[in-house]
Amino acid sequence: MHNLRMAESVCEGHPDKLADLIADKLLDACLEKDPFARTSFEIMITTGLVVVGGELSTEAFIDIQRIVRSTIKEVGYTEPNLGFDADTCGVIQTIDEQSPEIALGISSEGAGDTAIVVGYAVREAPNLMPWHITIAHSITKTVSEYRKIGKLPFLRPDGKCLVVMDYENGKPKKVKAVYLYVQHDPDIGLKQLEELLKEEVILKLLPDHLVAPDTKIEVNPSGRFVFGGPAADTGITGRKIVSDAYGDIGYSGGSAFSGKDPTKTDRAGSYIARYIAKNIVAAGIAEACLVRIGYAFGLSEPVGFDIETFGTSKVDKETLQKVVKEIFPLRPLEIIEFLNLRRPIYSQTAVYGQFGKENLPWEKTDMVELLKEKLF
Repeated sequence: MHNLRMAESVCEGHPDKLADLIADKLLDACLEKDPFARTSFEIMITTGLVVVGGELSTEAFIDIQRIVRSTIKEVGYTEPNLGFDADTCGVIQTIDEQSPEIALGISSEGAGDTAIVVGYAVREAPNLMPWHITIAHSITKTVSEYRKIGKLPFLRPDGKCLVVMDYENGKPKKVKAVYLYVQHDPDIGLKQLEELLKEEVILKLLPDHLVAPDTKIEVNPSGRFVFGGPAADTGITGRKIVSDAYGDIGYSGGSAFSGKDPTKTDRAGSYIARYIAKNIVAAGIAEACLVRIGYAFGLSEPVGFDIETFGTSKVDKETLQKVVKEIFPLRPLEIIEFLNLRRPIYSQTAVYGQFGKENLPWEKTDMVELLKEKLF
């Protein structure tokens, strides 16, 4: 049986991703000075303007203006002709303290939010992520890196990539199509742009075993893409949650990540769910694993917990769930301590996916041996 799966990734200069990145840069700045800071930053970016809203509870001082402008500059909006410039854009702050009711619920060791969280892992790409989202992120990340180091100097910060894959009997068969959209200088021709992006980026990143003679590759199929970024489209925190997670496999609990400190259960809970799923797959217990956890505000114990292995598990579901509950932390504050989440590690998660990056604590596979010991 054949079916298609699709995944999108956007460059850091895309307005929504720039909003996510600013939110997590502000979070990291807070946690660097105050590991117990409570934050929920919400960013809106539009022509010539950045609005920083949300809630913040901390004794530390952070220079919001400086962090916002340095982040925009780091991404590459440094020239007025781009329509959005780090030095000249307006930055408006409207920050409140965290609600005392929310603070009380967290301080009593309860969940900092009501949330459904999911974690997924599958034996496809080396990072145990689906191939289509892994390829999409690798392309947009490489495009941005090449722009910054001057290898493709005609590129501008905005862009996105859509990868369409053909699956057969649940396994990836081939990349059916790659659609890459890149913002560019006005003086480069579309044919030259397409040839360079195909040769220097896309073909080098597609796994050989997933490329077929009829794999379609298109660069800017809609035509020129000179005008982009916040000048062309408003960006808001949290609008790319499926791209942040696992692609169109659809395993997103529905909540956004960026700007939220780890007491927000939709963030820390999603990380422990991925950690559990990845260790189960890495241990060879299942070929694919979906972990779902429900949290209710103010309650320390999960209100729902489920593991789905899609018929690939070597042990029965009841036994697997029992062992996982025994050896993995599921209470909000236990998760924070176990994964050491009160650190400035979040800006690296804001772009090119929250999962699949080996240097993050929820990507470790250090529970594999214990799982095997308990289950085999």
